[in-house]
Amino acid sequence: MMHFLHSMVRVRDLDAALAFFTTHLGLAETRRMEAPAGRFTLVYLAAPKDVETMGAAAPEVELTYNWDPEDYGSARNFGHLAFEVDDIYATCARLQAAGITINRPPRDGRMAFVRSPDLISVELLQKGGALPPAEPWASMGNTGVW
Repeated sequence: MMHFLHSMVRVRDLDAALAFFTTHLGLAETRRMEAPAGRFTLVYLAAPKDVETMGAAAPEVELTYNWDPEDYGSARNFGHLAFEVDDIYATCARLQAAGITINRPPRDGRMAFVRSPDLISVELLQKGGALPPAEPWASMGNTGVW
Protein backbone atom coordinates (compact mmCIF):
# COMPACT_ATOMS: atom_id res chain seq x y z
CA MET A 1 0.00 0.00 0.00
CA MET A 2 1.23 3.48 -0.80
CA HIS A 3 0.32 7.01 0.30
CA PHE A 4 1.33 10.14 -1.64
CA LEU A 5 3.39 12.47 0.56
CA HIS A 6 4.62 15.47 -1.43
CA SER A 7 6.15 16.90 -4.58
CA MET A 8 9.36 18.88 -4.23
CA VAL A 9 10.34 21.94 -6.24
CA ARG A 10 13.54 23.90 -5.86
CA VAL A 11 13.07 27.64 -5.56
CA ARG A 12 15.52 30.48 -6.14
CA ASP A 13 13.76 33.11 -3.99
CA LEU A 14 11.89 31.67 -1.02
CA ASP A 15 9.90 34.86 -0.32
CA ALA A 16 8.71 35.15 -3.95
CA ALA A 17 7.82 31.45 -4.08
CA LEU A 18 5.90 31.66 -0.78
CA ALA A 19 3.98 34.72 -2.00
CA PHE A 20 3.02 32.87 -5.19
CA PHE A 21 1.93 29.63 -3.54
CA THR A 22 0.31 31.10 -0.38
CA THR A 23 -0.93 34.60 -1.18
CA HIS A 24 -1.91 34.00 -4.80
CA LEU A 25 -2.76 30.28 -4.99
CA GLY A 26 -4.06 29.99 -1.42
CA LEU A 27 -1.92 27.13 -0.09
CA ALA A 28 -1.05 27.13 3.61
CA GLU A 29 2.34 26.52 5.18
CA THR A 30 2.10 23.32 7.20
CA ARG A 31 5.67 23.07 8.48
CA ARG A 32 9.21 24.37 7.96
CA MET A 33 12.67 22.96 8.54
CA GLU A 34 15.93 24.92 8.56
CA ALA A 35 19.09 22.86 7.97
CA PRO A 36 22.11 25.12 8.63
CA ALA A 37 24.57 22.22 8.23
CA GLY A 38 23.14 21.40 4.80
CA ARG A 39 22.55 25.08 3.95
CA PHE A 40 18.91 24.67 2.93
CA THR A 41 15.36 25.41 4.07
CA LEU A 42 12.35 23.19 3.45
CA VAL A 43 8.86 24.68 3.55
CA TYR A 44 5.84 22.41 3.20
CA LEU A 45 2.54 23.71 1.82
CA ALA A 46 -0.90 22.14 1.43
CA ALA A 47 -4.33 23.09 0.20
CA PRO A 48 -6.40 24.21 3.23
CA LYS A 49 -9.33 21.95 2.24
CA ASP A 50 -6.98 18.94 2.18
CA VAL A 51 -5.61 19.85 5.63
CA GLU A 52 -9.18 20.27 6.90
CA THR A 53 -10.32 16.87 5.64
CA MET A 54 -7.09 14.85 5.85
CA GLY A 55 -5.08 16.51 8.61
CA ALA A 56 -1.41 15.54 8.67
CA ALA A 57 -2.02 13.08 5.80
CA ALA A 58 -2.74 15.93 3.36
CA PRO A 59 -0.50 15.87 0.27
CA GLU A 60 2.07 18.66 0.29
CA VAL A 61 4.28 20.71 -1.96
CA GLU A 62 7.80 20.91 -0.57
CA LEU A 63 9.65 24.10 -1.47
CA THR A 64 13.40 23.48 -1.22
CA TYR A 65 15.47 26.63 -0.89
CA ASN A 66 19.22 26.05 -1.16
CA TRP A 67 21.06 28.91 0.49
CA ASP A 68 23.85 28.87 -2.09
CA PRO A 69 22.88 30.00 -5.61
CA GLU A 70 22.28 27.27 -8.21
CA ASP A 71 21.12 27.36 -11.82
CA TYR A 72 18.01 25.22 -12.21
CA GLY A 73 17.46 26.08 -15.86
CA SER A 74 13.94 26.75 -17.09
CA ALA A 75 12.37 24.15 -14.74
CA ARG A 76 10.23 22.92 -17.64
CA ASN A 77 11.48 19.38 -17.06
CA PHE A 78 9.62 19.21 -13.72
CA GLY A 79 6.20 18.82 -15.33
CA HIS A 80 3.53 20.56 -13.29
CA LEU A 81 1.52 20.76 -10.11
CA ALA A 82 -2.27 20.56 -10.44
CA PHE A 83 -4.95 22.11 -8.24
CA GLU A 84 -8.72 21.89 -8.47
CA VAL A 85 -10.52 25.25 -8.12
CA ASP A 86 -14.16 26.14 -7.51
CA ASP A 87 -14.30 28.78 -10.27
CA ILE A 88 -11.58 28.75 -12.93
CA TYR A 89 -12.57 32.17 -14.28
CA ALA A 90 -12.58 33.88 -10.88
CA THR A 91 -9.27 32.22 -9.97
CA CYS A 92 -7.60 33.34 -13.21
CA ALA A 93 -9.01 36.87 -12.87
CA ARG A 94 -7.66 37.11 -9.29
CA LEU A 95 -4.22 35.85 -10.36
CA GLN A 96 -4.13 38.17 -13.37
CA ALA A 97 -5.08 41.15 -11.17
CA ALA A 98 -2.10 40.23 -8.96
CA GLY A 99 0.20 40.50 -12.00
CA ILE A 100 0.52 36.78 -12.68
CA THR A 101 0.55 35.83 -16.37
CA ILE A 102 -2.08 33.32 -17.43
CA ASN A 103 0.09 31.28 -19.79
CA ARG A 104 -2.72 29.02 -20.99
CA PRO A 105 -6.08 30.75 -20.44
CA PRO A 106 -9.17 28.68 -19.55
CA ARG A 107 -10.68 28.95 -23.04
CA ASP A 108 -12.50 25.66 -22.50
CA GLY A 109 -13.85 26.65 -19.06
CA ARG A 110 -11.91 23.75 -17.58
CA MET A 111 -8.13 24.18 -17.58
CA ALA A 112 -5.53 26.95 -17.25
CA PHE A 113 -1.79 27.11 -16.63
CA VAL A 114 0.33 29.69 -14.79
CA ARG A 115 3.98 29.57 -13.71
CA SER A 116 5.58 30.27 -10.37
CA PRO A 117 8.45 32.75 -9.98
CA ASP A 118 10.75 29.71 -10.42
CA LEU A 119 9.01 28.73 -13.68
CA ILE A 120 7.18 25.75 -12.20
CA SER A 121 4.04 25.08 -14.25
CA VAL A 122 0.84 25.04 -12.22
CA GLU A 123 -2.30 23.58 -13.77
CA LEU A 124 -5.65 24.87 -12.53
CA LEU A 125 -8.64 22.59 -13.16
CA GLN A 126 -12.30 23.51 -12.79
CA LYS A 127 -14.05 21.47 -10.11
CA GLY A 128 -16.76 19.27 -11.64
CA GLY A 129 -17.58 19.88 -15.30
CA ALA A 130 -16.25 22.66 -17.46
CA LEU A 131 -17.87 26.10 -17.20
CA PRO A 132 -19.43 27.52 -20.39
CA PRO A 133 -16.84 29.41 -22.49
CA ALA A 134 -16.68 33.06 -21.44
CA GLU A 135 -14.77 36.19 -22.40
CA PRO A 136 -12.14 37.43 -22.09
CA TRP A 137 -10.82 33.87 -21.71
CA ALA A 138 -12.52 32.24 -24.72
CA SER A 139 -10.61 34.37 -27.25
CA MET A 140 -7.38 34.88 -25.30
CA GLY A 141 -4.25 33.34 -26.76
CA ASN A 142 -1.44 31.54 -24.97
CA THR A 143 1.44 33.53 -23.50
CA GLY A 144 4.87 31.96 -23.36
CA VAL A 145 5.16 28.33 -22.35
CA TRP A 146 3.72 26.32 -19.54
